[in-house]
Amino acid sequence: MKKILGIMFLGLLLSGNAYANINSFNKWLYDNGHYELVEKIEKEICKSLDKGDPKYNTNLCYLDFYKNNLKIKFYDNWIPEENVKPNYDTLVYEFFKYNEKPFTVRPIVKKYEVDPSSNPYEFNSNLIRDKYIDKQLEKTALLSYLRFEDGQITVDKISPNDRFGKFIKNDIKLRSMSVGKTMTSYVAGHAICEGYIDNINSRLNDWPLIENTLYYDQKLFDLLNMQAGDEKYVWSSDFLLPSNLDGIDGRNQDIKVYISAFKNSKKGKSEFNYSAFSTQLVLNYILFKTGDNFEKILEKTFKEKAKIKHSVFFYRVPGSSKERGNANIMFFATRYDYLRIAKAMLDDWQNDTCVGKYLKTIFENRISKDNDKKERRGDSRQWHFARGYAGQFQTHYTGINKKRPVMGMHGRGGQHIVIDFERSRIIVTNSVYENFDYKKIVYSVIKKGK
Repeated sequence: MKKILGIMFLGLLLSGNAYANINSFNKWLYDNGHYELVEKIEKEICKSLDKGDPKYNTNLCYLDFYKNNLKIKFYDNWIPEENVKPNYDTLVYEFFKYNEKPFTVRPIVKKYEVDPSSNPYEFNSNLIRDKYIDKQLEKTALLSYLRFEDGQITVDKISPNDRFGKFIKNDIKLRSMSVGKTMTSYVAGHAICEGYIDNINSRLNDWPLIENTLYYDQKLFDLLNMQAGDEKYVWSSDFLLPSNLDGIDGRNQDIKVYISAFKNSKKGKSEFNYSAFSTQLVLNYILFKTGDNFEKILEKTFKEKAKIKHSVFFYRVPGSSKERGNANIMFFATRYDYLRIAKAMLDDWQNDTCVGKYLKTIFENRISKDNDKKERRGDSRQWHFARGYAGQFQTHYTGINKKRPVMGMHGRGGQHIVIDFERSRIIVTNSVYENFDYKKIVYSVIKKGK
């Protein structure tokens, strides 16, 4: 009985947290013309109150209220990655949480934003019909699918209008989740090539912010490869410290706040330990080394190199400063701009540019993830088929030769970008929840070309 009551209480708590922002969701639906899903209503008590009545203000009658007709199951965080079958209504709300909520609910999101290129890259297309992709888009939480082969787009699909297509346009910026980690690595390559950082083996011994912690004097590459020896302290987006620092992405805190929990920490074994905090440190070390030119490095990476058509951005911690480490790895871009960035990586590799040499170096120095504790910790979906890691890229996909340069970016909910540098093929997916056939529409296309 106690267990049942505990579950009921937790459910009520989660629902309460979700309902705190439900009116913002409803307003977003209404403001975007989705009247089949929502209607504007007047609170019953407000119908009998004049504007001069004190009760008019205390009951918030001056606000607009909305009611949706959706059957939503609310989660306090993201939908669990396994053994859950969310209905369409829940997925619509999750789309709002992923991509719209940060910009409709206070505080207003602060950004390190890069303006579009004056000469954006325009893709050539030679489209083919893929009925299986169509079926996936019709039945799953898949938002967008792009296949790029031999210099042209061959499959270009978004969710149909009776699912998520009504919310998706080509200029809508989509949340990266952990794909933002790889974007950080790409920026690091440009910071090295522009001379702000010597090389991947440079030691973080000039950054006062991390003094007297396990991260001080470590090689940059150890952080890029998630080998900082911090398994006792962090894993994924969680802090394992006896403190109230229980996550990164959901909290608006800077590095100075977080790193205070690591004072006098000691480095453990240099083995793979997937951690968002390692990437946060890398991005903010770049911020420290570039100083006032941080935005210039971002422009070099995305505006000049990738030739983006719409702006892209990393989160920036509000009320903080560069000196405190206020850059956040959460990244936003449009569906085509994700492909533009991936193509820029492909071009760097094939043209053997300085950044291409950086990509080749981290691939050559990739490590195994065999020690990964994912099975014990129950988080396996983002590790599909990839058994190696190379500077914030996933590598060594099962069934693909280790030496074949295939590198991937994978984020929660089905955000995938996989590049075959040898065969000039790129797959980009954006999704709300990973209930689509990853093996067939991503992995097999990379492995076999079909």
